[in-house]
Parts: sequence; structure tokens; C-alpha cells
Amino acid sequence: MSPARLAALLLACLIPCLSAADTLRVASFNAELQRDGPGLLLRDIGRGDDPQIAAVTEVIARAAPDILALQGIDWDYDGLTLNALAEVLQAAGADYPHRFAARPNTGMTTGLDLDGDGRLGEPEDAQGFGTFTGQGGLAVLSRYPILTEEVQDFSGLLWRDLPGALLPVRPDGTPFPSAEAQAALRLSTTAHWAVPITLPDGGRLVLLTFHATPPVFDGPEDRNGRRNHDEIRFWQLYLDGAFGAAPTQRFVIAGDANLDPFDSDGRQEAIRALLADPRLQDPMPRSAGAAMAADQGHAGPDAADTVDWDGPGRLRVDYVLPSADWTVAASGVVWPAPGAEGHEAALTASRHRLVWVDLRFD
Repeated sequence: MSPARLAALLLACLIPCLSAADTLRVASFNAELQRDGPGLLLRDIGRGDDPQIAAVTEVIARAAPDILALQGIDWDYDGLTLNALAEVLQAAGADYPHRFAARPNTGMTTGLDLDGDGRLGEPEDAQGFGTFTGQGGLAVLSRYPILTEEVQDFSGLLWRDLPGALLPVRPDGTPFPSAEAQAALRLSTTAHWAVPITLPDGGRLVLLTFHATPPVFDGPEDRNGRRNHDEIRFWQLYLDGAFGAAPTQRFVIAGDANLDPFDSDGRQEAIRALLADPRLQDPMPRSAGAAMAADQGHAGPDAADTVDWDGPGRLRVDYVLPSADWTVAASGVVWPAPGAEGHEAALTASRHRLVWVDLRFD
């Protein structure tokens, strides 16, 4: 047996069995694997010696989700990067034979000045911030079959077509940065997908996944803050039936909202409204690592934080929100306490932490 295969088997043996046979583990993880140019992430995965990729692999393998909403992975037309990552995960004992990724809005050029700075062709002028097509996209990895032909992709929805859109305006009341820009700008910074997945009991789960823009890096017009608000609010409108048939049972919202309900600079009412929606439940996953790293002046519960940024500090921005008809068996954030097994891997992998929820088949 090769040393690599032996190491993979040993790691698989070390992975704790965290979910029982009658539960389903759904997770969200912004792995921040995006690179500065097309093909670079595929190259780094292939080399097999990248510390961040190794840490991301360890975090995912230890958590062992059945369904994973993954953010921060570069997209390519042939799916080579996602397939390469899946092979690495399989070698570590986390096998995801079913995968989905579609072209995100990140890096999609528009030829317009979308941020109003008078310059064209910058990353800020793409449909979603990005230096190349597909930078920092989304993916869904699953142990169970994904009904690819039934996926609903709302990434092409224009922001102005969202009911009640909070479009930015200039002080004189005219559209910011221009009417032409607002006629072309999509709502989704990255994507909004509804992904149906067949479950072992013969039923299905619909995974609702997205990655919203940070509600900062703009000016008094609050373009990003407004867009972040509406990207989050989209899901409530979707569940209302504003964009066609929506699931009424067994769905899960999983993704990076980039907004904390208590401590963010953005429009907190958006995430608060989503968390309070009676069609959903908030297990509020927690971790020992976040609890021990208490943030002075923090309004929200420290243990529920999911990211540690320079400047803004620790916040809760990553969510797994099951529909109200699920029974939540357990939940957590992969942020071990200092000195505990897996702590260094969690910090090396990403500024974000993997969030998981176990759901029971009742």
C-alpha cells in the first residue's frame, strides 16, 4: 500500500462519527480557496503540497457533511477544479460522487461602470466582484443524487426586478451609478440556486444556497449594503412564491450572508427578518473556539461566530437554516478551542469556519 493511501486511511479512521445513520448532516463552508488567476487553484490542487488546501480537506473530512454548500471555489467551464478537489476529499475519506456548479456572476464582465468611479473594466465592474470569470464561485457536493435538471438558477435575475428593490440613488434622486448600469446589474453577487437532492428515504431536500456581497467597500450611496440586504431578502420572496413554485417542506438555506444580526455594519434587519421567518428555524450552531475568543463590545453571542476577520473581528455570517418541518438533532461550528485537535487546521483553512446541522428523518 502506498504511503499516500495509508495516510488517507489513517485520517479516515480518525474522523469522528458525528451523525447517526438516521440523520442528515448539511453544512456550509466559505473555504476561501479562490486564487488570483484562472487555473491557479486547479494547479495548486494538483501539486498536492498547498497547506491551505490540505487544511480545507481536513476540516471537511472531519466534519463529514452529507451535503455541503461550498463557497470560495473558482469555477471553470469543464468543472476540472471542482472534480480535482472532490478527488482529494475522497482520498481523505469524504466521498462526494454528486456535485453541482454553474457559472457564477463573479468576474462576469459588463462593459459598464458599475461602481461609479469613472473607470471601466475593474473587478468592481463585473456582475460580481472578480478579476476573472468564475473567481470565488459556489459548488454543492453531496453523497446523494442531485437532480441537476431541476435546479433553479436565479443568478440572472436583475436587481431592479426584485419586488421592493433597495436600489441605490444619488443625492438628487437619480439612479446610482446610472440608469444604464441598473438596467444591466444582476441581484446575485455570486449566485442564488435552489438545488433538489434525493434523500435515502426516497424524499427530497431542496438546498437554497448563495453567497452575498459584503455590505461595505462602497460610499454614501450604500450600494453594497443595499445589495446585501436584497440578496438575503430574496429567499423570503422566493418562499412567498414570487419567482415560481417554491418548496414548502424539507428545504435548507445554507450559505454566506456576509451579515451578522447584531454586530455587522450592514442592514441587520435583513438577516434578522430571515432568522425570524416562521418557515425556518435557527439552530444557532456554536463552537468552543469562538466562545473562548470573546470579543469585547460584542452584542451577539460569541460562541455563534463563524468568521474571524482583521478589522471587523469575529462575526456570525455563515448560516445553515433548516425549514421548520425538520427535527434538528445537533449543530455546531468547526472552530475547536486552542490546543484542541483540529484547531490549527480550522484557522489555516479559511477565515470562515464550517457550519453544520444534523437533521433527523422524522
